[in-house]
Amino acid sequence: MHKIQMKVPLVEMDGDEMTRIIWKSIKEILLQPYIDLKTEYYDLELPKRDETEDKITVDASMATKKYGVAVKCATITPNAQRMEEYHLKQMWKSPNGTIRAILDGTVFRAPIIVKGIQPLIPTWKKPIIVARHAYGDIYRNVEYRVGEPGKAELVFTNEKGEETRQTIFDFQGKGVLLGMHNLDHSIESFARSCFNYALDVKQDLWFSTKDTISKIYDHTFKDIFQEIFDQEYKEKFEQANIEYFYTLIDDAVARVIRSEGGYIWACKNYDGDVMSDMVATAFGSLAMMTSVLVSPEGNYEFEAAHGTVTRHYYKHLKGEETSTNSMATIFAWTGALRKRGELDGLNELVEFANQLEEASLKTIEAGIMTKDLALIADIPNKKIVNTEGFLLEIKKTLDTIR
Repeated sequence: MHKIQMKVPLVEMDGDEMTRIIWKSIKEILLQPYIDLKTEYYDLELPKRDETEDKITVDASMATKKYGVAVKCATITPNAQRMEEYHLKQMWKSPNGTIRAILDGTVFRAPIIVKGIQPLIPTWKKPIIVARHAYGDIYRNVEYRVGEPGKAELVFTNEKGEETRQTIFDFQGKGVLLGMHNLDHSIESFARSCFNYALDVKQDLWFSTKDTISKIYDHTFKDIFQEIFDQEYKEKFEQANIEYFYTLIDDAVARVIRSEGGYIWACKNYDGDVMSDMVATAFGSLAMMTSVLVSPEGNYEFEAAHGTVTRHYYKHLKGEETSTNSMATIFAWTGALRKRGELDGLNELVEFANQLEEASLKTIEAGIMTKDLALIADIPNKKIVNTEGFLLEIKKTLDTIR
């Protein structure tokens, strides 16, 4: 069989647990028979990150800047339990957080729409893409446990040594403090990524914060978005016949619930984290959610929006059969391959990515699916298959399409 010849490698970031098993199977069953797959490989499995003191995550991020397109498997962000389980040197940071900080990108998450899996919101007819700022807020916070009465102050010392102080609260007893920050440069990158993505996909862009309460922090986001839009994108949006508007996040939630979908919803870091899970669940499943990190320089990193499927991994280690939905990981690969093909002028690779997505959707719509999809799919004569069996059924469909 003729294999598609890639011109430039993808950056491949391998991951942890059940998604690592699925990752290997997708390559062997759905990719390597059709593509002379060229990747620059980085193993981000937790033991390897511990061994390299997380330098491998930084190296993978820098390689993404070099080659422009990466695909990433789900990875573990360790907590205290994981520290003990894996005998780690320290509690390493989230790999996604490190990658996002280096690429200075925005995360765009969109549901995979399948006939027979109906959204819980009856009005939703089109995908809703959540654009999540990928820097700062509570993900880079500083916390303090107040153990006695006292005054908490916000203190800023400039380079001249001059101090500005503002009282946060006079504690009469125990409490807790939280300090957050963000950067104008990062907010500007977030805004431009959102505006550029909206122009790419020709969809309206909504942006929401809570600037009526957070009159400086959130209002800064609002102002920067508006300034950049007015100066750089207003005419482009008018020419594309799409709209940008700002609203409060509570109003945005109400609008989203009443809408039919078909737009981009930009949110601050934590808001985007929560709202993308809400959108994914309402559309069917978090395992049916695509995710792509886009930097202002035009670098792309594709991944599944879900975690490492730990429960299924422990079953797998015991030799028990698993039925794990692989769709989001498949679509991470197809997204990366399509973008690689677009950037390199390799139409054959773009077409393959489209065909693999079509085959994946047709397999489910034919009633062949994993156990979790069977619980939410309104499709007659469902046939539940195991993890590998699902990929093999997709391959059969792919062969008929090709």
